[in-house]
Amino acid sequence: MRAFLFPGQGSQSVGMGSGLAEASSSARDVFGEVDEALGQSLFKLMREGPEDELKLTANAQPAIMAHALAVYAALSREGGVELEKAAQFVAGHSLGEYSALAAAGSFDLPTTARLLKLRGQAMQAAVPVGLGAMAALLGADLELAQRIATAAAEGEVCTVANDNDPSQVVLSGHKGAIDRAIAMAKDMGAKRAVPLPVSAPFHCPLMQPAADAMAEALAKTVIEPPHVPLFANVTATAVADPSEIERLLVSQVTGMVRWRESIANMAAAGVGEFVELGGKVLGPMVKRIAPDAKVTSVVTIEDIEVLAKEIA
Repeated sequence: MRAFLFPGQGSQSVGMGSGLAEASSSARDVFGEVDEALGQSLFKLMREGPEDELKLTANAQPAIMAHALAVYAALSREGGVELEKAAQFVAGHSLGEYSALAAAGSFDLPTTARLLKLRGQAMQAAVPVGLGAMAALLGADLELAQRIATAAAEGEVCTVANDNDPSQVVLSGHKGAIDRAIAMAKDMGAKRAVPLPVSAPFHCPLMQPAADAMAEALAKTVIEPPHVPLFANVTATAVADPSEIERLLVSQVTGMVRWRESIANMAAAGVGEFVELGGKVLGPMVKRIAPDAKVTSVVTIEDIEVLAKEIA
């Protein structure tokens, strides 16, 4: 069994998609359709930067999605790979859930782009710059991370945002609490704690205004049943019901990304191959969670051609 995975924020870089657009008309079509839906030259920003502007949450989220879906479009239209035949599940890391659902037919591309633009803007606006922060705990499992978060909170928000793999957990919350968590992490047993260069504290209760904005937007959006089930971030279980998908996408804004459990549960369900489309961030995490699994990262046209031959 195989699962297609879609990356989240942090996988953006200036130049992303340039080579793919030159090699694939399907990829070019995706970038053009996203630009048209958003009324901005997002692909020009992806190709040329500046990096500071690309890293802005409202640009990074639709850019990462556009890149992943351009890879998927080239794989499906030019490589002849049908999702329903090639994969039994899809999953995405944070914003990657929208990419996964678009690939699986739940959203069309313009809708996905507009939702992610709104999501990025709403997440950025939810907490004034400087009031929130995030930090990665390395050499810490979920239980230790939760202990550190509780000890550091002192009346402020400090929670686990991402349970990425057995050795990497991300905390999110008020800046003071995150600073305290970083200071005490090593003494409490973590290998080290690294502040993350993010502009807002994602996946924590401080994001409630953004969750409200997404609830309003998703309530007006038609969500089709996906061609294959989605392994949802907040439950680490498979879901295919549109109303449940809507509810989980709202919960995801403030909830923990249970990536480690999602991969482990897919592996337990019989998935032996994980294919990351449009990035190289998730693959190493998957190998730490499911060492025996086959992991493939697909970014270039050459990667797409190799995978298409394997799957055909």
